[in-house]
Amino acid sequence: MAEAAQGRVQAAVESAVQGLERERIRAMQGAMFRCSARCCEDAAASMQEVQRCIERCHAPLARAQAIVTAELEHFQDRLSRCSLQCSDQAKDALDSGGSEPRVRGQLDACLATCGEQHLRLVPAMAKKMRDGLASIQQ
Repeated sequence: MAEAAQGRVQAAVESAVQGLERERIRAMQGAMFRCSARCCEDAAASMQEVQRCIERCHAPLARAQAIVTAELEHFQDRLSRCSLQCSDQAKDALDSGGSEPRVRGQLDACLATCGEQHLRLVPAMAKKMRDGLASIQQ
């Protein structure tokens, strides 16, 4: 049961990130490469000027990747904390004399609940990433 919830969360997160990649990030990558190519076409520029130009071209995509990474890390941290709480409750139940099969069932149910709760958070996380990406100036 917990594995199924974990699979649904993972699929939802992957789907959200793939959607963002298609909607926004891919266009940013294209713009970055076109901009970088223009930097290299300036025969009068020094090597340092070309390098600074290329770095400026890469900055929006780097900010986009930082936004996505930070949101995914925050989401993963929350999910991990929920899972750790379930593990702590299971350990406490075992220490209090609970039977292993019963505690394992409670742990599984708790982990499934964590998964379902976090599954409902994926659309808001995707919106936050989308809004963050929209705010980046090209």
